[in-house]
Amino acid sequence: MARQYTLGVDVGSSAIKLALVDYQDKPEVVAIVNERIRKRNPTQVIEQTVARLLSEQGLSYDDLLYVASTGEGDLVPRKRGHFYSMTTHARGGYHYHPEARTVVDMGALFCRVIALDGSARVRSYSMTGQCASGSGQFLENITRYLGVTLEQVGALSLQSTKPARTSGICAVLAETDVINMVSQGIATADIIKGIHLSLGGRIVQLLSRFKAESPVVLTGGMSQNSGLVEALQELCRERNLNLQVYPARNGVAAGAIGAAMWGGYRHFKLLGATA
Repeated sequence: MARQYTLGVDVGSSAIKLALVDYQDKPEVVAIVNERIRKRNPTQVIEQTVARLLSEQGLSYDDLLYVASTGEGDLVPRKRGHFYSMTTHARGGYHYHPEARTVVDMGALFCRVIALDGSARVRSYSMTGQCASGSGQFLENITRYLGVTLEQVGALSLQSTKPARTSGICAVLAETDVINMVSQGIATADIIKGIHLSLGGRIVQLLSRFKAESPVVLTGGMSQNSGLVEALQELCRERNLNLQVYPARNGVAAGAIGAAMWGGYRHFKLLGATA
């Protein structure tokens, strides 16, 4: 049987994620790409990244049954369909974790809690407000000021012995808190752990208000931050929330994976297409 591929393209504010899914037997993720935009033209980044992925896999656009976008989908050339990010993150998280009853999309601009109906479908959702202090972009801005990379913050946070909490209400106030902490000589690890507790507090508050069901699977860029995951788990214990919380496998690319799989569903089930 000839291989049958779908491609999911998740266009975020800071990165492009691609997922190539093979439908030869059952849906299998065969390649994932996470490409930072870094002040480049997003459309050009998409075109170049897709071209590179297809070349590496020995494929062309003609080999793709369906190209699906999510996020800022208007930027994706040659797509056949677009899917809302809450549905793609739900599907991407569920693919590896069918036990999941709640998915938390921890993105650059906001965090969103998604309730599943026992399958990959969205039952309801809720999200953080507009304030940047609950977002990955806020964390990136702070780490840049501290002189560390996003790849370093997880391990640093786990080294903290005395977390220094920042304001969880306003990004501007939180950034002022960090500046003051640095001037006071507070250890970077303690500052980062405090930031993670602040971010985590907003997410846990949302989980509690939403009456989220366990297990809770984390997707999005911040889901792979081990320090933030640990802070979330600590806060759930502190607040007596009986929730099992853990990061999804390939959680950064969950939106792209979900887009590719919903694209496959639309192609085979709804359109009645055959290979």
